[in-house]
Amino acid sequence: MQGVRGYSGWRWIFIIEGALTVVFGFGFYFFLPDFPEDTKWLTEEERIYASARLHIEQGRSNAERPVIFKDITKTLRDHRVFLGGLMYFALVVPIYGYAYFAPAIIQTYGYGSIQTQLHSVPPWAVSFGVSMIVAFLSDKTQHRAGFAIGSICICVTGFTILLAGSNRDLKYGALFLAVSGAYTTAPILACWFNMNLGGHQRRSVGSAWQVAFGNIGSIIAVYTFRKEDAPSLYGMACLLENKKRDRSSQGETLTEEEKAELGDMSPEYRYLL
Repeated sequence: MQGVRGYSGWRWIFIIEGALTVVFGFGFYFFLPDFPEDTKWLTEEERIYASARLHIEQGRSNAERPVIFKDITKTLRDHRVFLGGLMYFALVVPIYGYAYFAPAIIQTYGYGSIQTQLHSVPPWAVSFGVSMIVAFLSDKTQHRAGFAIGSICICVTGFTILLAGSNRDLKYGALFLAVSGAYTTAPILACWFNMNLGGHQRRSVGSAWQVAFGNIGSIIAVYTFRKEDAPSLYGMACLLENKKRDRSSQGETLTEEEKAELGDMSPEYRYLL
């Protein structure tokens, strides 16, 4: 759609995706019920059962009273609600950072444009499968914290390998860990936070705060991998790699021919700045 209506192709991506979000969001406002008592596709017996189950798990919802301004200010003054938004904020940065820059990261491994796009698909596919499995297990066990912490540790491990690793295949494998961990943690974290907000007043305000404040992290993510920072980042990476090779004794077991074959991957090679 490059040039259609005078807009660049990348602009149309935002227009189309944004329009779909607005249209479906508007439709679901009328389609999704607020409470089990309002659900039209359930029978009367099913509505009573769903309402009773929620009452046992989360207490009385106080559905008959609407949200007022006092509920908003009171909820937002709770430090626990603020921390819920802060947790999501910290998670959104790596999520959007990867979403924005995944092709650019993969391209640094020496792939062409088409190969870069093809190699960007598997991490997303694996992430989808992992998130579905973890979500099922979390719901089955009715436990959130352990799964959220475990998933974010996987994410941190992936990004650590990306920073410290030197092997192309190893770093590509680290992308699977980073994206799977981050995208698995997000829904569990949102669910965990909402489960610990009693009453629909606090839950509606708290969930809105978490998503709204958390997504500010996407602004930071845009500046995570800037091109103008690349020289200094490469320089720091070279210094760290040189220090790592200084401490290594691997070169002592290699012949001169093997060192020459390795090129700059040789343990005795030092990067120059």
